[in-house]
Order: sequence, then structure tokens, then C-alpha cells
Amino acid sequence: MVLSLVSCQKDFIDITPKGQFLTANYYQNESQAYAALVGVYDIMRKNSGGFENMITMMNAGSDDQFAGGGGATDGIGIQSFSNYTETQFTVPASYWNDFYQGIFKANTLLLKLPATSMSETLKTRFSAETKAIRAMCYFNLVCLFKNIPLILEPLATGDIYNVTQAKPEDVYAQIEKDLTEAIPGLPPTIPAKHYGRLTKGAAQALLGKVYLYENKGSLAAAQLAEVNGTPGGTNPYGYKLLTNYSDLWVVANKMNSESILVTCHTNLGLSGWGNWGSGTDEGNTVCVMVGPRGYSKVASTAPDIPSGWSFNVFTQDFYDVIKTDPRFSSTVFDLKALSAEGKATYIEGYMNTGYFFKKYMPTQADVSTSGGDAVLNYKQDSYIIRLADTYLMEAEALGATGDRAQALLDAVRARVGLDPVPVSLAAIKAERRLELAGEGFRFFDLVRWGDAASKLASRGFTANKNEIFPIPNAELLGTKLVQNPGYNQ
Repeated sequence: MVLSLVSCQKDFIDITPKGQFLTANYYQNESQAYAALVGVYDIMRKNSGGFENMITMMNAGSDDQFAGGGGATDGIGIQSFSNYTETQFTVPASYWNDFYQGIFKANTLLLKLPATSMSETLKTRFSAETKAIRAMCYFNLVCLFKNIPLILEPLATGDIYNVTQAKPEDVYAQIEKDLTEAIPGLPPTIPAKHYGRLTKGAAQALLGKVYLYENKGSLAAAQLAEVNGTPGGTNPYGYKLLTNYSDLWVVANKMNSESILVTCHTNLGLSGWGNWGSGTDEGNTVCVMVGPRGYSKVASTAPDIPSGWSFNVFTQDFYDVIKTDPRFSSTVFDLKALSAEGKATYIEGYMNTGYFFKKYMPTQADVSTSGGDAVLNYKQDSYIIRLADTYLMEAEALGATGDRAQALLDAVRARVGLDPVPVSLAAIKAERRLELAGEGFRFFDLVRWGDAASKLASRGFTANKNEIFPIPNAELLGTKLVQNPGYNQ
């Protein structure tokens, strides 16, 4: 079995080895272990890299956005999730395979690391980073599929067919174990040259989120409080809400004070159609996916933006909710209005509303001229967890009541110039919808709140089925895995 050691994290490392190495002859020294660690980090790109990324997929299944794109068959996986006709044959297999590939790489490094010739201090850090990434992979898998195998050591090829599914609570227990073991070995801060690597705060934020999803409110609040510090202030890790909400989406504003867990993108990999979606491409694909099709600037007052593929258009309902909110201009590109005024033209895509997702919309300044295919080399980073998110998660974990929960909610609203409202679960739900719009969290929020069936009924959502994906058909063939309820054919 071979391990591909390729980096999509050039913001913190640019490493020479890009071939394949037999595991029996590898992991002998610090350099090789470091290259293997980079390989483990590759799974981070799944958030916003490749067509089958987490952000656009999860947005498509929410009540705020449609899949969009060029037509009803433009990405059958994302379309079938958006209208809840998903089956084991249409679900993109990469949402299973990619995370298990990340787990395989993590398991291999954890197995080989003790015998590697390097300092114990570095072994501790490498192990901590690897366990935290493995935990993230399992968290995504259990959220997406619920009933999954729990594999903690590299498997021989033949053993794969005998794997069975673990209880979800056992998977969560392992996620908690990996993160609690990782946190002490991670640095509180990192130098600029290592941006993109995990810190103590990132692992604590992820653990807090895991506890929240398990309804372990007091444990979640305790972890998140260390990440958040004093609401509105700067905590010991250096986290602080940005003064201007719009600065979150400035391409050059990488690893800002609100960044906790981030996917780093670059145009230095010169990504092209030949390696796009393979795990070796390094650009942010969300950018081209959410841009309007055939966009043309007519009036001088219209923005000059590159064309895209028109995925993730906002619904009319969401537009009506956010149109008077201060975050509107950073979240929604109202091309419907521009077009009506004769200031710009575009080609209407599938399920078009004219309301495009602006946070990750491509800009002319971010168009790469360095080589590769420009549309695959946007370098805007994407947030997996950011500080306003952890503020609202902690407020929720506190039972949406009390002075600290109120202060956390107030801080998120004050940053955009909104007056306080009494803290409550309803207020936190409303704030998450507007603050984090389009960032890939809405579907999971609806599911864990028990709101998905009512909010998504018009889209075809079926309770006790569509809360999770079907297991891809290829994973069932010749194995002992059992399909998720409601998807048997």
C-alpha cells in the first residue's frame, strides 16, 4: 500500500517530495514524518476544494440556497441532495472516500511515528495534529452518514470487506478522545510561515462543537469559553472579532484574528483540469462555482467580476430575511437588481433567483496569471470554524440564557452595528442564519435543532431519512456494511 505525500497547504509548507513511497521504507526521520504530516493535512481542502466540496454541497441542501448550476443534471450529486431525491447511486462517493483516505493517512502516521528518528517534542506535536485531523474526519463522517466504520489502524486490502459499522456514540467517544489527547500537544499560537496548521484553540473549538452536537452543553461551553475569552475582547490565543464584517472576505486577509480552523488555498500549485479534485489541486473551487454565468458589466458603476457557474443561489425567502441586515452587502450579490437596472447582464442558471453568494464570489484581483487554469486557482481561504461561530455556539451551549450568553450574542451583533436583543435559542438561531450564511453550516444546524423536517418540507425532505446521506453503493458491494434507514432499494 502506498501513501501519496502531496501538499495542498502551501500557506504553511512548500515541500519537495511529491512522489509515492512504500510505507515499509518511509517515516524513518523527521523530514519524512513531516512530509507524511503534510499528506494528512491534505483532507482540509475538502471544505472548499474541488467540485465536491463541503461548502457548496451543504449549502445546496439548506433552506437558504438551491444547488443552482447550469441545469438539473449539472452535478447530479449536489442536485439530488438539494431536492432530496438522493440515493446510494447519486450520492458523491468522495464524501465517504476522501475522509477515510484522510483517516488512513492519519492511522499510518500514528502507527509509524513512535519509531521515527526525531525529537520527542516534535513527535508529540505531530501526533497531536494528526489526531485532531482524524477527529475532524470522523466528525464529518458521523454528521454526514451517522452509521460508519471506526477504523483506528491501517487495514490490509482484504480486511476492508469485513469491516462493520460502529455505534455513533462510539465514534463520538473516539473523536472526543483524539481531541482531548491532542489539545495539550498543540501550540497556542503559530508563526506566519506555519499558518494553516492546527493550534490548541482550533482543537478546543472543534471539541466544543462536537460536545454541542452531542447535547453536552456544559462540556461544550467550557471548551468554547477558553477559545472565546471575554466577549468582544482579545483572548490569550489572539482571537478577536474583526471590526468590519466585510474584512472577513478580503482575499488577502488570510489567517486574521477571527480565523480558528481554516482551509488555506493558493495559486502556487498551478492547478489544472488534469488534477482538479484529485487532492493535489490547491485552489478554492467554491469561488468559481458561486459566480454568475456569463456575467458582463454594462454600467461603470457595476462591479467587474469574473464569470462563474451559478451554484448556490439564495432563495427568495432568505433574501427577504437578510435584505435589511447590515451583513447583506457582504453576503448577497443582488444581480437581479443590477440586471433590472440595465447595469449588468448574465446568463440565468438553474433555479435562478438573481441572488448570488458573495462571500466567496471570485474577484478580478484574485484571477491567477501564474499558470494552470485560472478558474481552478482562486486563493481565497475558507473558514471551517471562525470566532463569531464559536461565540454563538457557546451562547447556545450555555442554554441560551444568562449574562455571558447575552454578552456573546451582543458582541456578534454589535460588530455589525445591531442593537442587543434578549438572548434566547430563537435569537441565536436567527443570528447564526445571518452571520454564517452560506458557510456550509445551516443544514447541520437545522438537523441538530430538529428543525429540518419543517424547514425543508417543501424541498422534499423526509424525516428520519434525509438527516443523513445514503452510503454510496460502491461501499456496500461485497462488504458487511448496511445501508442507512430509508435508502434501501
